Amino acid sequence: MNKRIDNILDNKWWQEVAVVLFSFTIYTLKNDWMLFSSFISIAMGVFFYCILYMHAQFNRFFLLPILFKANKPFTYIILTLFGVFVFSVILYEITKMDMFANCHLYQNSHQRSYAYQLASVLGTLVCILSPIIVFKFYRIHRKQTDAALLFNQMQLNSLKGQLNPHFLFNTFNTLYGISLQFPDRTPDLIMKVSQLMRYQLESNSKQCVSLEDELEFINSYVQLEKERVGYRCDIHFESKVDIEYTYKISPMLLIAFIENAFKHGTCAIENCFVKITISVENGLLHLHVANSIPKKNDVVSTKIGLKNTIERLNLIYGKDYKLDVKDDKQTYIVDLEIQLKKFVG
Repeated sequence: MNKRIDNILDNKWWQEVAVVLFSFTIYTLKNDWMLFSSFISIAMGVFFYCILYMHAQFNRFFLLPILFKANKPFTYIILTLFGVFVFSVILYEITKMDMFANCHLYQNSHQRSYAYQLASVLGTLVCILSPIIVFKFYRIHRKQTDAALLFNQMQLNSLKGQLNPHFLFNTFNTLYGISLQFPDRTPDLIMKVSQLMRYQLESNSKQCVSLEDELEFINSYVQLEKERVGYRCDIHFESKVDIEYTYKISPMLLIAFIENAFKHGTCAIENCFVKITISVENGLLHLHVANSIPKKNDVVSTKIGLKNTIERLNLIYGKDYKLDVKDDKQTYIVDLEIQLKKFVG
């Protein structure tokens, strides 16, 4: 239903019909000619409206471009006033013709005055031009919005394309480290990695996934890291959602912060830790990630994952999210808050 209404609003012909009906209704309410059953009265009323409509269209196609394209408001005002004067004189002269002798239209003296015709021309001009201008700016705004959405989607797809190989690279590095220390566990871990890759590929074509699927993906990744460094690193992961199976989130949006914590927080042998807490209350997701910073850090980071994730946050949420990063040389803390939308279907 909404799509049908949007199509009508976007269609210039339907807009034109709406403008004619609106202005014609106002015109009939202003005059009493529709109250008479005389065919001549009705015909002359329609004839007068056509003249008023022609004046409005003349202003629309010949004078409005002077205002919007040439950006000359003073010239537009002068020409508009001149056009109103000319058409009001034409109407005034028509009312004095003999054809109105047997017509009930404009029989009152004030209706045949020049001031009345001037008011009719001005009023009809406003009634016709106002919705036309509104529809024009609506189409322009809609076109700009659609273009912006398309551009944002292209950027998001580009960022996803960069993030996925980045995640794949880090995951295989993790798998390589485990295979060196615990070769007997490698087959099971390969299966876990394949599940992660499957989720990554399946979610790549989706704008949103359920929060539960994303949390399960994150949990699987954390379990994989525990297999690698859990024997020497304090790893804690906790997630709390107030209403399960309710929210949706852009896929692979949180994983970069978690990857970063394991990449830098587990490269030391002593006193290393990674703490991850994800909570959702009333749709507000709060991600808290804290990891230790080793005194000597030999890990080289390009920060591609973090950079791309922040760009995705900007594209998806604009200013409607909070990201706070603290680095005190011993602990690296990330706090992210985003308002989730309800998941349907």
